[in-house]
Amino acid sequence: MEDRTSQSAPGPHPDDRVKLNVGGKLFETTLSTVRSGGPDSLLAVLSDRPTHDPNPVFIDRDPEIFSVLLSLLRSNRLPSTARRFSKQELADEALYYGIESRLKSAMSPPSFSGIDASVVATIRPASDGLPSAFTAASDDGSVWIAHGGQISSYDWNLIPASTIRTHLEDITSIRRIWPDIAAVGSESAAGLHFYDISGGRHVGSTHWSDPSDPRIYKAQVTAISDSLSSVFASFDCPHRENCVLVIDKSTLQIASELGRQSGGSAKSMVPGKLTWLPERGVLVASSVTSGAFGCSGYIRLWDPRSGEVVWETIEPGSGRSSRFGDSFADVDVDVDEWTLFKICSKSGDLAMADVRNLGDDPWVYLNDKNPSMINRSEGGGDSVIHCYKKQAFVGREGGLEVWSRVEGSENRVEGESGVCEGLYRRNFVDKLKDSERGIIKKIEGGGNRLFVSRENAEGIEVWESSNSSAAVLIT
Repeated sequence: MEDRTSQSAPGPHPDDRVKLNVGGKLFETTLSTVRSGGPDSLLAVLSDRPTHDPNPVFIDRDPEIFSVLLSLLRSNRLPSTARRFSKQELADEALYYGIESRLKSAMSPPSFSGIDASVVATIRPASDGLPSAFTAASDDGSVWIAHGGQISSYDWNLIPASTIRTHLEDITSIRRIWPDIAAVGSESAAGLHFYDISGGRHVGSTHWSDPSDPRIYKAQVTAISDSLSSVFASFDCPHRENCVLVIDKSTLQIASELGRQSGGSAKSMVPGKLTWLPERGVLVASSVTSGAFGCSGYIRLWDPRSGEVVWETIEPGSGRSSRFGDSFADVDVDVDEWTLFKICSKSGDLAMADVRNLGDDPWVYLNDKNPSMINRSEGGGDSVIHCYKKQAFVGREGGLEVWSRVEGSENRVEGESGVCEGLYRRNFVDKLKDSERGIIKKIEGGGNRLFVSRENAEGIEVWESSNSSAAVLIT
């Protein structure tokens, strides 16, 4: 008998054509295009049918939006026709087809640069529109906004995802410690509380207590930060006793106590700002209070492992030999550059210090003679500072400016004055009309966005950089 060995059919080729019937409209594309959405996408699964099947795959969805998404798969860009649809419509369809990551990549703003940024949106929660606190995700630019006792979450596309009501009347501090978990505190209620934002439920609380000390009761949270394994929260009692608690993320139980002190003076007030510096393994805490004679406060670095203070400065006081009497109005840390920044309360000067080389007076004062900056206030009384993407953003009353490192420039420090020229360049982020919207109260970066809140102003401003070659902006 003749040996008839059957030959297996050749495998599919990337250029093989695929026909799809979406909502009654016929589309024809290649196998490589439909599979470019990823192996787990719906289109990749449907493309596993035999290529010789003459009947197109039927998908009961909107053909016009599918046309936009198919163009995205082909070119990694959104076509101009995408303007016909809302962000929500595009996101819903991309989620259905399993290609949300491709849409996210195309619609995400370009890398954030302060000198080329503008307000692209203002997020206003449906109720209690005055935000009391907010926290942004560093990876994708999503944001959670506390307003009154509620928390509204907005996804990477700034689309409202959910609103939950907490048991607190007024949330004054919030921190995203897990993708779905927020740590929240209130200056009118005791304890640090943890909420599952996606599930809308309370998952735990932490209270500072000491049965041996009657002064420790009803301690309220003033600031929150976190590391990979711990949550740090500063607690303040009505009797002015205060400390920073280290809380284990996995158990939400207190692991240790840092810097317990009595807040009877400026040098022992409760920290109002906490920042974890991961590369150095230290917690940066600062406190500032203002009175008839100006501002005073401290900056303190703790090692949570030993519980010891590794460096501190008290202003006015120690560490101010070059500019004694001009205490800081606000402090922040550039975690990428290992640099402390402070904005002086009287002069408005910006100073920096290398965390790796802190001493009695480590400050270098930045000087930039940009002539375009002389038409606005130079003071520092109502100033806030936030470091993001190796830039220092300063809010002076209503104005927003950015200090950017000048690459390849020569650092010139003038003797004992501690003034440095040519290291950073200062520019306005905003236009004059932007500065008239109100005093800036908080600045925070997330993803390729900057979020700004203002005194007595509804909502949170969203700032993004422009890019003429970027994907089409959908509003």
